[in-house]
Amino acid sequence: MSKREAFLEAACQENVEDFLRFIQLHKNKTEPFDVEEVVQEMPRDQRQTLWGKLASLLQDVLQELPPERWVQGRDEGMEVESAADPKHVMAVVDGVTLVAAVSLKVLEDGDTYSSLLEITHRLHDVLVSLPVSDAPLQLHIHKLCEAWWKKGLKEKEQFGRTAFFISLQKSLILKKPGVEIQRVWSLHDVLWSLDYTSEDNKQIINLLIECFLHPIYIRSDDGKRFLVFLFSWNVDFIWIIHGTIKNQLEFYSKNMTTDITEIYFRAWNKASGDFLERIENLCIQDFMQNAILLHRTSPVHAKVRQIVSYFHTRKGCSKVDKMLCNLYKPILWKALSAPNFEVRANATLLFTDAFPVHDPEQNYKNIDEVVQKQLDTVMGLLDDPHTTVRSSATLGVCKILAKCWELIPSIIITDFLKKLVMELAADNSSPDVRCSVFKCLTIVLDNTLSHPILEKLLPTLKYSLHDTSEKVRTAFLDMLIKVKAVRAAKFWDVCNMDHLLARLAIDSHPVSKRIVDLLFKSFFPVNDSEHEWCCRCITLIQMNPMAARKFYQHAHKHTAPTNIIKLMLAIRRVLNSSIQTDTDLSQINDSNKENSAAEPLLGKDLAVVSSLLEVVAILWRSVEKALKQNEEAQKYTFAKFGNVMAKYFQAFEDERCTVPLIQLASFMPPAAVPTFSCGILSRLRRMDSGAVLTQYSQLLDCMCCWGQAADILELVTDWLTEALPKQGDKVNTNRRVRIQETVEAKPDLALAYLEYLFSNTSTREKVLALDQKPLKQLHTVLGNWRLVLYTHLSSPTEDPKSPSMETALKVFMCHVRFCAHLQHNLSEGREYMLSLEHVAAWVAEWVLPFLAKRTNDDDDESEKSQPLAAQITESFLMVCRDVLLVGLGDETFKGQILHLCSLTLLSEAGYLCIPAVLPILKEVVDSYGPEDNNNNPAQENEEDATTVVLSVVGNIFQKIIELLARRLRKEPEEGKQLCQSAVPGLTDFLQVAVTWDKAPLRGVFSTLFAVIIVEKRHLLQKITHPEEVIAPESVEDMPPLSSILLSVILKLPSLTRAFLTEVCSSFDSEAISSLSELASVLHVLAVIRHTGQSKAGLRSAAICVQQQLYKHAARDTRDIQGVIYESSLKTLNDILDL
Repeated sequence: MSKREAFLEAACQENVEDFLRFIQLHKNKTEPFDVEEVVQEMPRDQRQTLWGKLASLLQDVLQELPPERWVQGRDEGMEVESAADPKHVMAVVDGVTLVAAVSLKVLEDGDTYSSLLEITHRLHDVLVSLPVSDAPLQLHIHKLCEAWWKKGLKEKEQFGRTAFFISLQKSLILKKPGVEIQRVWSLHDVLWSLDYTSEDNKQIINLLIECFLHPIYIRSDDGKRFLVFLFSWNVDFIWIIHGTIKNQLEFYSKNMTTDITEIYFRAWNKASGDFLERIENLCIQDFMQNAILLHRTSPVHAKVRQIVSYFHTRKGCSKVDKMLCNLYKPILWKALSAPNFEVRANATLLFTDAFPVHDPEQNYKNIDEVVQKQLDTVMGLLDDPHTTVRSSATLGVCKILAKCWELIPSIIITDFLKKLVMELAADNSSPDVRCSVFKCLTIVLDNTLSHPILEKLLPTLKYSLHDTSEKVRTAFLDMLIKVKAVRAAKFWDVCNMDHLLARLAIDSHPVSKRIVDLLFKSFFPVNDSEHEWCCRCITLIQMNPMAARKFYQHAHKHTAPTNIIKLMLAIRRVLNSSIQTDTDLSQINDSNKENSAAEPLLGKDLAVVSSLLEVVAILWRSVEKALKQNEEAQKYTFAKFGNVMAKYFQAFEDERCTVPLIQLASFMPPAAVPTFSCGILSRLRRMDSGAVLTQYSQLLDCMCCWGQAADILELVTDWLTEALPKQGDKVNTNRRVRIQETVEAKPDLALAYLEYLFSNTSTREKVLALDQKPLKQLHTVLGNWRLVLYTHLSSPTEDPKSPSMETALKVFMCHVRFCAHLQHNLSEGREYMLSLEHVAAWVAEWVLPFLAKRTNDDDDESEKSQPLAAQITESFLMVCRDVLLVGLGDETFKGQILHLCSLTLLSEAGYLCIPAVLPILKEVVDSYGPEDNNNNPAQENEEDATTVVLSVVGNIFQKIIELLARRLRKEPEEGKQLCQSAVPGLTDFLQVAVTWDKAPLRGVFSTLFAVIIVEKRHLLQKITHPEEVIAPESVEDMPPLSSILLSVILKLPSLTRAFLTEVCSSFDSEAISSLSELASVLHVLAVIRHTGQSKAGLRSAAICVQQQLYKHAARDTRDIQGVIYESSLKTLNDILDL
């Protein structure tokens, strides 16, 4: 039996296993059996018999187990009423699909393929009934349907539609859909057979729209081809595509927007008839209109501009030129004269970008007239009254000149450039316009034809280097850099070197770095010799020493560290030559005598010498990191400079020279400068108590750089210990003495040293990196000074032998700050936080009693001790505020500090500390975010603790307001000063409190509202004459405390809204009812109304008042209450605009 006969016989239900075996042999590449070959060799009638038998086989297996139950059978573990195995059924279906697919390949004209059509129908039903996936069986049936469509056989529309629909679905859900997108494109002609208006095709249409949201489609070549094709599928579909893209435009990246633009352009280029008209009018012109009308702050404005600009770049083609002319004609010229400046500015950018906008089909004479008219329009836009339009016109003119220089008459070019350079570059009304001139002239400079005329015009701009606006100066320098780069002119002819150096010396970093960029090759010609570098350096110093410093601060950004080090060593040789007349050359000069002899002699010009030393210090700092990475170069540099530093210190004794010399010494190890390093501690020890920062700061830096911070701390500890009053005659003989000399204790200088060490990051890190022993010793000594402070508090007279009160207070402040630094430096534990809490307890026990009112006998003592006690408390609270600010304060610390605040305010003179207490409250509240306590039921205990702390904060705040009110009543002038000093802290606290929309901090605004209403009500109740009833117009018209509080509330809209919400809440709780209270509320609302803030909240509050006010309508208008009612009614009507 032949292979054909055997295969034909196997194609039935009875011999299905043989059929599957044949299919397996076909799939096995090592076997000689090939189904395609067998089917091709079959005669026509034998093929038809095969198809008939396969149709019966397929029908039988699908009846046993329909496709709907394949997945169900797998999911339920085959607990179904059929004995059929899904895998077996699927294998048979796959085999039939294979035979059908190869049959399509060998199908000849005239063949009857009704049985094959029946098979394909059944397989199509299987494909439709299964969920979309990349499974092999579904892929094979899918390919069969695709092949049927491409073969153009009967009922191809149905199979083609399904193949297209499934490919479309898969292209949108697969992670790598490249193959499916190719298949979608190959099947795109299927869409011609679909009815756009049919409900059956809605699902496909939705998927087509989704393609425009899919980045893979927008980026890939086949995807772009398909999306371009969709513009030509149905005229009505174009508007849906365009709407989808517009809605999604905000989320497209810049690259994707470029791809989308290319799709629009290709679709327009291929379109004709109605399709072309729709694309132009509905899409392109819509983009043009939006590019003109959208606000520049709109998130899609830049994307729309990008799309329209793409069409402008295609100008030069007559079809594009004509399209732009036709579409711009009805919108652009109107927009250029629109009343809205932003519309004019947007239209200006489009117009100048598309210039010239003309119809290429017109004759040359007409085109010339149109272009001339447009040039006149551009010139007019340069005189627009609004700066934004002038800036946009400036950009447009420069683009036109750069692009069309050869086409524009020279006289018009000159007019344009003179307008820019002579007028707009000096536009006093706007730095933006001046800035745009210089930015945009760089575009013109790209055209080499512009260089001759600009070379003559640019020198008139030289004073723009000194423009009052930094951005104008930076733009001017960017233009000079461009001039230098394109060699349009010599930049020093445009702007004098002296002017550049003067500006370099004093200007900000953005300006300075551009000047250095411009001048670098002039003063640091890297291709010349090191001798030339030195000469240029000295020249620069002689021209402007400050500019030289700035120049070399930026030098490392323009050349390699090797060149910087070479310049340092070259300057060293010059410095050596300047002192060779006074010293032995053999000790100083390098072995290379030729180099040494060639250096210029400076003689006794200390100004140049000091500047050279400064330059070396600046250069060394700039390459310090690079030197550390190259140990050999570092050792060489240390050796070279260490060899001469002692001589430099001897020869250059002037202060201008010693400052950079000390800085150079700090870069080297102490062994490299032994003479200087050994005496530095003695210099610090012998320093006068009144020494200024510049005298000791560098010495301290040096010692810290050398790892000798412990010695400084020991000196400071010794001084502070010696300055303490002695308890007896015992002297600590165990302390190691470093230098055998007697020096008086200098506590003020010790504090100055400490303040410097801890105020600079580098020195602070070095100190805190020391062992705990010297740090704890200093901490203990600083803490012992509290006794001195208490002595000043309790003693009516000062002991001349005892340290001064100011020194003791400084030590106290230093102690608490030192505690904070040490705690921050601890990796775990709260040792120093505990120390701060002990200080808080000390303040509460020993300092706060002095805030109490003294008897008449103690007035002298009170006069001294009460302000000091307030000063100590305020100082401590300020440090505690900083501790909370940096996040060091834990719950215990917060509780302790809040307790201290409460005790302080309860003291008789505690009101003095209100400005220090308010920042504490702000930081405590700020440490708990309102979001930390929302929607987290697992933290109920923590919420309870937070509520307790915030309740305490609310109570303290209420006490503060009460104290302010009391001081204003008792001492009005003092009270006003106190209120003013509390305003910054009050503002900050309310800004944080307003973020909480629930208790207990919501009560803060209740307190404010209550005190304002009470104060105003009290004032109204004292009125005796009707003419005194006047509604206030500003906060100044309110009583003193209300005026202060309202001025704070009205600073921020959020505070105003919260306050008005509290006003409404008070009416809801029926807390306000009397006429004087209602009048008070209306007076507050009148003040808010005049600020124009929170109109919705103001109206709500006014309506609440209105509902209560009408209850007091039956009043005699002749008495005071009647007058108040009439005045209130008028105020209410004004607020409600009735």
